[in-house]
Amino acid sequence: MNKIVITVLALTLPAGLMAQKPAAAKDQKASPAVSAPAAGAQGVFANEDQKTLYFLGTAVSSKIKQLGFTPAESKFVIMGFSDSMNGKKSKVDESYGQKLNEYLGKKQRALVNKEKEKGKPFLEKMSKEKDAQKLPSGVIYIPVKEGGGASPKAADMVKVHYHGTFPDGKVFDSSVDRGTPAEFPLNGVIPCWTEGVQKMKVGGKAKLVCPSDTAYGDQGAGGAISGGATLVFNVELLEIIKPEPAAPAIDVEPAAKPAEQAKPEAKPAK
Repeated sequence: MNKIVITVLALTLPAGLMAQKPAAAKDQKASPAVSAPAAGAQGVFANEDQKTLYFLGTAVSSKIKQLGFTPAESKFVIMGFSDSMNGKKSKVDESYGQKLNEYLGKKQRALVNKEKEKGKPFLEKMSKEKDAQKLPSGVIYIPVKEGGGASPKAADMVKVHYHGTFPDGKVFDSSVDRGTPAEFPLNGVIPCWTEGVQKMKVGGKAKLVCPSDTAYGDQGAGGAISGGATLVFNVELLEIIKPEPAAPAIDVEPAAKPAEQAKPEAKPAK
């Protein structure tokens, strides 16, 4: 498998798909040839292998669709896929491998810019919310409940509950939904958090609106967060975790030196 194919698979297959454990169901052997799905009680699928192969097709196409191909562009993607799967001779040579990388890079940059533009009206709206503070980085800090404890420093370990959404309200991650608070060093997370949570006090709650440059940037985060995405976090600061005190040093008296061996007395000369 050449490097271009590996690159395309990495771009198209969802994160974790290739590492996902197979379902502990029926251990069926794959047929040497894939026949047309048979209709019956199960619909168009005759067995679990066909369902798995179908899922592979939807997984690949779903990821490709995220690159924003038009119907006219998709037609040629499908043509190339079909020719390759059916063993037909390629209509283009290997030099298009490099062109593919350039093309995908161009598509990715266009998507990132589109995502950033989409976030601008939302950021402007949130900056006008009651008590909203726009920080130097562009992060919008909105206090929800004033805490009564201390404020953490960047080097501190904190325990928090959080609920992360996109501007449209869709949830992408939530310790609240999991029912388990998160703990991490404040300087080991996205800049939006490092800056925003330092303004909170223990017991307090706040909303952090994070421009993409203070969140996951142009790269995004796996398949869950697109490059250029604006993010919103509702955060509750539960605790500043103090480092455990070091165990006191135990003084150990050095072992006594062995007594020096007695030297024989010099005999007087005769």
